Amino acid sequence: MSENEQAVSRGITPREVFSGLPKYAAGKPPRAVEGLTQYKLSSNENPYGPVPAVREVIRDFATANRYPDPLCTRLRGVLGEHLGVDPADIVTGAGSLGALSQILAAFAGGNSDGTQDEVIYPWRSFEAYPIVTGLAGAREVRVPNLPSGEHDLEAMTRAITDSTKVIILCTPNNPTGPALTKKKVQDFMARVPSHIVVVLDEAYLEFCQESELTEAEIAEGGLAEGMDLYPDYENLVVLRTFSKAAGLAGLRVGYSISHPEVTQYLRVSATTFAVTAVAEEAAITSIEHDAEVRDQVRRLVSERTRVVDGLASQGWTFPVTRANFVWLPLGERTQEFAELADENALSVRAFGAEGVRVSIGEEEANTRFLRIAEEFSQQGER
Repeated sequence: MSENEQAVSRGITPREVFSGLPKYAAGKPPRAVEGLTQYKLSSNENPYGPVPAVREVIRDFATANRYPDPLCTRLRGVLGEHLGVDPADIVTGAGSLGALSQILAAFAGGNSDGTQDEVIYPWRSFEAYPIVTGLAGAREVRVPNLPSGEHDLEAMTRAITDSTKVIILCTPNNPTGPALTKKKVQDFMARVPSHIVVVLDEAYLEFCQESELTEAEIAEGGLAEGMDLYPDYENLVVLRTFSKAAGLAGLRVGYSISHPEVTQYLRVSATTFAVTAVAEEAAITSIEHDAEVRDQVRRLVSERTRVVDGLASQGWTFPVTRANFVWLPLGERTQEFAELADENALSVRAFGAEGVRVSIGEEEANTRFLRIAEEFSQQGER
Protein backbone atom coordinates (compact mmCIF):
# COMPACT_ATOMS: atom_id res chain seq x y z
CA MET A 1 0.00 0.00 0.00
CA SER A 2 1.40 3.41 -0.95
CA GLU A 3 1.90 6.18 1.58
CA ASN A 4 -1.01 8.06 0.02
CA GLU A 5 -3.30 5.03 0.34
CA GLN A 6 -2.21 4.56 3.98
CA ALA A 7 -3.06 8.19 4.73
CA VAL A 8 -6.50 7.78 3.15
CA SER A 9 -7.19 4.60 5.13
CA ARG A 10 -6.36 6.35 8.42
CA GLY A 11 -8.89 9.07 7.69
CA ILE A 12 -8.78 12.74 8.64
CA THR A 13 -8.30 13.32 12.35
CA PRO A 14 -8.40 16.54 14.37
CA ARG A 15 -5.84 17.75 16.88
CA GLU A 16 -5.36 15.50 19.90
CA VAL A 17 -6.99 18.05 22.21
CA PHE A 18 -10.37 17.52 20.52
CA SER A 19 -10.84 14.11 22.09
CA GLY A 20 -10.94 15.65 25.56
CA LEU A 21 -13.05 18.73 24.84
CA PRO A 22 -16.63 18.86 26.13
CA LYS A 23 -19.28 19.79 23.61
CA TYR A 24 -21.09 23.05 24.17
CA ALA A 25 -24.73 22.28 24.90
CA ALA A 26 -26.89 25.17 23.77
CA GLY A 27 -30.26 25.62 25.45
CA LYS A 28 -32.86 23.47 23.73
CA PRO A 29 -36.18 24.84 22.48
CA PRO A 30 -39.28 23.86 24.45
CA ARG A 31 -41.45 20.93 23.48
CA ALA A 32 -44.76 21.64 21.80
CA VAL A 33 -47.58 20.79 24.21
CA GLU A 34 -51.20 21.17 23.11
CA GLY A 35 -52.93 24.04 24.85
CA LEU A 36 -49.73 25.57 26.25
CA THR A 37 -47.59 28.43 24.95
CA GLN A 38 -43.97 27.35 24.63
CA TYR A 39 -41.30 29.23 26.58
CA LYS A 40 -37.54 28.89 26.33
CA LEU A 41 -35.92 29.36 29.76
CA SER A 42 -32.69 27.55 28.90
CA SER A 43 -30.37 30.16 27.38
CA ASN A 44 -30.49 33.25 29.63
CA GLU A 45 -31.89 35.31 26.77
CA ASN A 46 -33.65 38.61 27.31
CA PRO A 47 -37.29 37.70 26.58
CA TYR A 48 -38.14 41.31 25.71
CA GLY A 49 -35.49 41.62 23.00
CA PRO A 50 -33.81 44.88 21.99
CA VAL A 51 -35.48 48.23 22.67
CA PRO A 52 -37.65 49.75 19.87
CA ALA A 53 -34.96 52.08 18.50
CA VAL A 54 -32.61 49.13 18.05
CA ARG A 55 -35.31 47.14 16.27
CA GLU A 56 -35.58 50.00 13.78
CA VAL A 57 -31.82 49.98 13.17
CA ILE A 58 -31.89 46.25 12.47
CA ARG A 59 -34.95 46.53 10.22
CA ASP A 60 -33.52 49.40 8.16
CA PHE A 61 -29.95 48.11 7.88
CA ALA A 62 -28.95 48.31 4.22
CA THR A 63 -25.17 47.87 3.90
CA ALA A 64 -24.76 44.13 4.36
CA ASN A 65 -22.65 44.10 1.19
CA ARG A 66 -19.92 46.19 2.86
CA TYR A 67 -17.28 44.99 5.29
CA PRO A 68 -17.57 46.43 8.80
CA ASP A 69 -14.92 48.57 10.45
CA PRO A 70 -12.58 45.92 11.95
CA LEU A 71 -11.78 48.20 14.90
CA CYS A 72 -15.40 49.18 15.64
CA THR A 73 -14.17 52.75 15.99
CA ARG A 74 -17.60 54.35 16.44
CA LEU A 75 -18.76 51.81 19.00
CA ARG A 76 -15.56 52.11 21.01
CA GLY A 77 -15.90 55.90 20.98
CA VAL A 78 -19.49 55.80 22.22
CA LEU A 79 -18.65 53.11 24.78
CA GLY A 80 -15.64 55.06 26.01
CA GLU A 81 -17.76 58.14 26.62
CA HIS A 82 -20.55 56.08 28.21
CA LEU A 83 -18.24 54.23 30.58
CA GLY A 84 -15.72 57.00 31.15
CA VAL A 85 -12.75 55.08 29.74
CA ASP A 86 -10.28 55.65 26.93
CA PRO A 87 -11.66 54.03 23.74
CA ALA A 88 -8.15 52.70 23.16
CA ASP A 89 -8.66 50.46 26.20
CA ILE A 90 -11.60 48.70 24.49
CA VAL A 91 -11.28 45.72 22.14
CA THR A 92 -14.47 44.35 20.59
CA GLY A 93 -15.28 40.71 19.87
CA ALA A 94 -18.09 38.42 18.72
CA GLY A 95 -19.88 38.47 22.06
CA SER A 96 -17.98 38.24 25.34
CA LEU A 97 -17.03 34.68 24.39
CA GLY A 98 -15.31 35.95 21.25
CA ALA A 99 -13.51 38.56 23.33
CA LEU A 100 -12.44 35.86 25.81
CA SER A 101 -11.10 33.69 22.99
CA GLN A 102 -8.96 36.62 21.91
CA ILE A 103 -7.56 36.97 25.42
CA LEU A 104 -6.61 33.29 25.63
CA ALA A 105 -5.16 33.33 22.12
CA ALA A 106 -2.86 36.13 23.24
CA PHE A 107 -1.84 34.92 26.69
CA ALA A 108 -2.33 31.16 27.19
CA GLY A 109 -1.60 28.11 25.07
CA GLY A 110 1.05 25.59 24.12
CA ASN A 111 4.70 26.59 24.03
CA SER A 112 7.54 25.71 21.67
CA ASP A 113 9.21 23.58 24.36
CA GLY A 114 6.13 21.36 24.61
CA THR A 115 4.82 22.81 27.88
CA GLN A 116 1.33 24.18 28.39
CA ASP A 117 0.24 27.35 30.09
CA GLU A 118 -2.47 27.00 32.72
CA VAL A 119 -5.84 28.72 32.89
CA ILE A 120 -7.61 28.71 36.26
CA TYR A 121 -11.35 29.11 36.42
CA PRO A 122 -14.17 28.30 38.89
CA TRP A 123 -16.39 25.28 38.38
CA ARG A 124 -19.18 24.99 37.80
CA SER A 125 -19.16 28.13 35.70
CA PHE A 126 -19.67 29.11 32.06
CA GLU A 127 -19.42 25.84 30.15
CA ALA A 128 -17.48 27.43 27.28
CA TYR A 129 -14.45 28.03 29.53
CA PRO A 130 -13.02 24.49 29.13
CA ILE A 131 -13.68 24.58 25.38
CA VAL A 132 -11.89 27.85 24.62
CA THR A 133 -9.08 26.93 27.02
CA GLY A 134 -8.52 23.60 25.27
CA LEU A 135 -8.68 25.14 21.81
CA ALA A 136 -6.07 27.69 22.85
CA GLY A 137 -3.78 24.78 23.71
CA ALA A 138 -3.67 25.61 27.42
CA ARG A 139 -4.22 23.29 30.39
CA GLU A 140 -7.41 23.87 32.39
CA VAL A 141 -7.37 24.08 36.17
CA ARG A 142 -10.89 23.85 37.55
CA VAL A 143 -11.51 25.02 41.10
CA PRO A 144 -14.83 23.87 42.62
CA ASN A 145 -17.18 26.55 43.90
CA LEU A 146 -18.16 26.80 47.52
CA PRO A 147 -21.42 25.08 48.58
CA SER A 148 -23.06 28.51 48.32
CA GLY A 149 -22.34 28.60 44.59
CA GLU A 150 -19.73 31.34 45.08
CA HIS A 151 -16.14 31.19 43.84
CA ASP A 152 -13.65 29.70 46.28
CA LEU A 153 -11.08 32.47 45.90
CA GLU A 154 -8.77 30.99 48.54
CA ALA A 155 -8.59 27.71 46.63
CA MET A 156 -8.10 29.58 43.35
CA THR A 157 -5.16 31.40 44.91
CA ARG A 158 -3.63 28.11 46.05
CA ALA A 159 -4.01 26.72 42.52
CA ILE A 160 -1.62 29.31 41.06
CA THR A 161 1.67 27.85 39.78
CA ASP A 162 4.57 29.06 37.68
CA SER A 163 2.59 27.90 34.64
CA THR A 164 -0.51 29.98 35.39
CA LYS A 165 -1.07 32.64 32.74
CA VAL A 166 -4.80 33.46 32.96
CA ILE A 167 -7.43 33.34 35.73
CA ILE A 168 -11.13 33.79 35.01
CA LEU A 169 -13.65 35.11 37.51
CA CYS A 170 -17.34 35.06 36.55
CA THR A 171 -19.47 37.56 38.44
CA PRO A 172 -22.38 37.01 38.65
CA ASN A 173 -21.47 33.38 38.13
CA ASN A 174 -23.20 31.41 35.40
CA PRO A 175 -25.00 29.11 36.20
CA THR A 176 -25.12 29.41 40.00
CA GLY A 177 -25.88 33.15 40.34
CA PRO A 178 -23.79 34.71 43.17
CA ALA A 179 -21.64 37.78 42.55
CA LEU A 180 -18.32 38.78 44.07
CA THR A 181 -17.89 41.84 46.27
CA LYS A 182 -15.40 44.57 45.50
CA LYS A 183 -13.29 43.73 48.56
CA LYS A 184 -13.08 40.05 47.67
CA VAL A 185 -11.77 40.87 44.21
CA GLN A 186 -9.33 43.43 45.60
CA ASP A 187 -8.00 40.94 48.16
CA PHE A 188 -7.70 38.32 45.44
CA MET A 189 -5.85 40.65 43.09
CA ALA A 190 -3.41 41.49 45.89
CA ARG A 191 -2.41 37.81 46.02
CA VAL A 192 -2.16 37.23 42.26
CA PRO A 193 1.26 37.87 40.66
CA SER A 194 1.06 40.91 38.38
CA HIS A 195 2.18 38.97 35.30
CA ILE A 196 -0.95 36.79 35.39
CA VAL A 197 -3.93 38.09 33.43
CA VAL A 198 -7.15 38.09 35.49
CA VAL A 199 -10.39 38.20 33.50
CA LEU A 200 -13.49 39.58 35.21
CA ASP A 201 -16.38 38.16 33.18
CA GLU A 202 -19.32 40.52 33.75
CA ALA A 203 -21.82 39.20 31.20
CA TYR A 204 -24.65 39.57 33.74
CA LEU A 205 -23.47 42.67 35.58
CA GLU A 206 -26.48 44.83 34.64
CA PHE A 207 -28.79 42.56 36.64
CA CYS A 208 -26.98 43.42 39.89
CA GLN A 209 -29.14 45.95 41.70
CA GLU A 210 -27.75 48.24 44.39
CA SER A 211 -31.09 48.19 46.20
CA GLU A 212 -30.66 44.46 46.90
CA LEU A 213 -27.27 44.68 48.60
CA THR A 214 -26.95 43.07 52.01
CA GLU A 215 -25.23 44.80 54.92
CA ALA A 216 -22.30 42.41 54.55
CA GLU A 217 -21.92 43.29 50.86
CA ILE A 218 -22.14 47.01 51.59
CA ALA A 219 -19.39 46.60 54.20
CA GLU A 220 -17.22 45.05 51.48
CA GLY A 221 -17.65 47.96 49.08
CA GLY A 222 -20.70 46.58 47.31
CA LEU A 223 -20.56 44.15 44.40
CA ALA A 224 -17.47 44.11 42.23
CA GLU A 225 -17.61 46.20 39.08
CA GLY A 226 -14.84 46.22 36.52
CA MET A 227 -15.02 49.94 35.82
CA ASP A 228 -14.12 50.66 39.44
CA LEU A 229 -11.38 48.06 39.60
CA TYR A 230 -9.49 47.90 36.33
CA PRO A 231 -7.79 51.33 36.62
CA ASP A 232 -5.84 49.96 39.62
CA TYR A 233 -4.58 46.74 38.02
CA GLU A 234 -2.61 46.51 34.79
CA ASN A 235 -3.31 42.76 34.65
CA LEU A 236 -7.11 42.98 35.05
CA VAL A 237 -9.30 42.57 31.95
CA VAL A 238 -13.02 43.34 32.12
CA LEU A 239 -15.31 41.29 29.87
CA ARG A 240 -18.78 42.51 28.88
CA THR A 241 -21.51 41.82 26.34
CA PHE A 242 -24.61 43.28 24.72
CA SER A 243 -26.21 39.82 24.58
CA LYS A 244 -28.03 39.82 27.91
CA ALA A 245 -29.29 43.17 29.19
CA ALA A 246 -29.49 44.79 25.73
CA GLY A 247 -31.08 41.72 24.16
CA LEU A 248 -28.60 41.41 21.27
CA ALA A 249 -27.64 37.76 21.78
CA GLY A 250 -28.22 36.95 18.11
CA LEU A 251 -25.98 39.74 16.84
CA ARG A 252 -22.83 38.71 18.75
CA VAL A 253 -21.19 41.86 20.05
CA GLY A 254 -19.09 42.06 23.21
CA TYR A 255 -15.87 43.68 24.33
CA SER A 256 -12.98 43.68 26.77
CA ILE A 257 -11.51 46.62 28.66
CA SER A 258 -7.89 46.66 29.80
CA HIS A 259 -4.71 48.68 29.88
CA PRO A 260 -2.39 49.22 26.87
CA GLU A 261 -0.06 46.56 28.30
CA VAL A 262 -2.82 44.08 27.42
CA THR A 263 -4.74 45.67 24.55
CA GLN A 264 -1.62 45.87 22.36
CA TYR A 265 -1.72 42.07 22.14
CA LEU A 266 -5.50 41.71 21.99
CA ARG A 267 -5.66 43.84 18.86
CA VAL A 268 -3.32 41.35 17.19
CA SER A 269 -5.31 38.29 18.31
CA ALA A 270 -8.71 39.87 17.55
CA THR A 271 -10.66 38.17 14.77
CA THR A 272 -10.96 40.58 11.84
CA PHE A 273 -14.55 41.68 11.09
CA ALA A 274 -15.85 39.64 14.07
CA VAL A 275 -18.44 42.31 14.89
CA THR A 276 -20.71 43.04 11.94
CA ALA A 277 -21.79 46.54 10.98
CA VAL A 278 -25.41 45.90 11.99
CA ALA A 279 -24.24 44.59 15.38
CA GLU A 280 -22.12 47.69 15.89
CA GLU A 281 -25.03 50.00 15.02
CA ALA A 282 -27.39 48.05 17.28
CA ALA A 283 -24.92 48.28 20.17
CA ILE A 284 -24.43 52.01 19.67
CA THR A 285 -28.19 52.57 19.60
CA SER A 286 -28.58 50.49 22.77
CA ILE A 287 -26.12 52.79 24.53
CA GLU A 288 -27.94 55.87 23.22
CA HIS A 289 -31.17 54.45 24.65
CA ASP A 290 -29.61 53.20 27.87
CA ALA A 291 -32.53 54.42 30.00
CA GLU A 292 -34.92 52.14 28.09
CA VAL A 293 -32.52 49.20 28.38
CA ARG A 294 -32.30 49.77 32.14
CA ASP A 295 -36.10 49.89 32.37
CA GLN A 296 -36.25 46.44 30.77
CA VAL A 297 -33.59 45.18 33.15
CA ARG A 298 -35.57 46.45 36.15
CA ARG A 299 -38.61 44.67 34.76
CA LEU A 300 -36.67 41.42 34.55
CA VAL A 301 -35.22 41.91 38.03
CA SER A 302 -38.73 42.45 39.37
CA GLU A 303 -39.73 39.11 37.86
CA ARG A 304 -36.60 37.54 39.30
CA THR A 305 -37.62 38.76 42.75
CA ARG A 306 -41.07 37.27 42.30
CA VAL A 307 -39.59 33.93 41.26
CA VAL A 308 -37.04 33.89 44.08
CA ASP A 309 -39.67 34.79 46.68
CA GLY A 310 -42.02 32.16 45.28
CA LEU A 311 -39.38 29.43 45.41
CA ALA A 312 -38.41 30.42 48.95
CA SER A 313 -42.04 30.25 50.09
CA GLN A 314 -42.19 26.70 48.67
CA GLY A 315 -39.21 25.72 50.83
CA TRP A 316 -36.56 25.57 48.12
CA THR A 317 -32.90 26.13 49.06
CA PHE A 318 -30.75 27.69 46.34
CA PRO A 319 -27.88 30.19 45.91
CA VAL A 320 -28.46 33.93 45.94
CA THR A 321 -28.78 35.03 42.32
CA ARG A 322 -27.71 38.38 40.95
CA ALA A 323 -28.27 37.41 37.31
CA ASN A 324 -31.28 36.75 35.08
CA PHE A 325 -31.62 33.12 36.15
CA VAL A 326 -31.94 30.89 39.20
CA TRP A 327 -30.02 27.72 40.01
CA LEU A 328 -31.70 24.72 41.61
CA PRO A 329 -29.07 22.26 42.97
CA LEU A 330 -31.11 19.13 42.37
CA GLY A 331 -28.36 16.52 42.19
CA GLU A 332 -29.64 13.16 40.99
CA ARG A 333 -33.13 14.58 40.39
CA THR A 334 -31.90 17.11 37.82
CA GLN A 335 -33.10 15.24 34.73
CA GLU A 336 -36.41 14.46 36.40
CA PHE A 337 -37.11 18.17 36.85
CA ALA A 338 -36.02 18.98 33.30
CA GLU A 339 -38.44 16.37 31.97
CA LEU A 340 -41.29 17.77 34.05
CA ALA A 341 -40.57 21.24 32.64
CA ASP A 342 -40.47 19.80 29.13
CA GLU A 343 -43.86 18.19 29.64
CA ASN A 344 -45.16 21.65 30.49
CA ALA A 345 -43.73 23.36 27.36
CA LEU A 346 -40.84 24.94 29.28
CA SER A 347 -37.23 24.32 28.35
CA VAL A 348 -34.70 24.66 31.18
CA ARG A 349 -30.97 23.99 31.22
CA ALA A 350 -30.02 20.78 33.02
CA PHE A 351 -26.39 20.20 34.03
CA GLY A 352 -25.84 16.45 34.38
CA ALA A 353 -26.54 15.35 37.93
CA GLU A 354 -25.75 18.77 39.43
CA GLY A 355 -28.72 21.04 38.96
CA VAL A 356 -30.98 23.07 36.73
CA ARG A 357 -30.58 26.66 35.60
CA VAL A 358 -33.82 28.43 34.81
CA SER A 359 -33.77 31.77 33.00
CA ILE A 360 -36.15 34.52 34.03
CA GLY A 361 -38.59 34.84 31.14
CA GLU A 362 -42.01 36.21 30.37
CA GLU A 363 -44.46 36.60 33.27
CA GLU A 364 -46.55 33.61 32.20
CA ALA A 365 -43.44 31.46 31.82
CA ASN A 366 -42.21 32.37 35.30
CA THR A 367 -45.62 31.63 36.80
CA ARG A 368 -45.67 28.22 35.13
CA PHE A 369 -42.15 27.52 36.38
CA LEU A 370 -43.22 28.29 39.94
CA ARG A 371 -46.19 25.97 39.55
CA ILE A 372 -44.12 23.00 38.39
CA ALA A 373 -41.47 23.76 41.03
CA GLU A 374 -44.12 23.41 43.70
CA GLU A 375 -45.46 20.23 42.08
CA PHE A 376 -41.94 18.80 41.94
CA SER A 377 -41.25 19.72 45.55
CA GLN A 378 -44.45 18.00 46.69
CA GLN A 379 -43.54 14.87 44.71
CA GLY A 380 -40.25 14.70 46.58
CA GLU A 381 -42.03 14.79 49.93
CA ARG A 382 -44.16 11.73 49.17
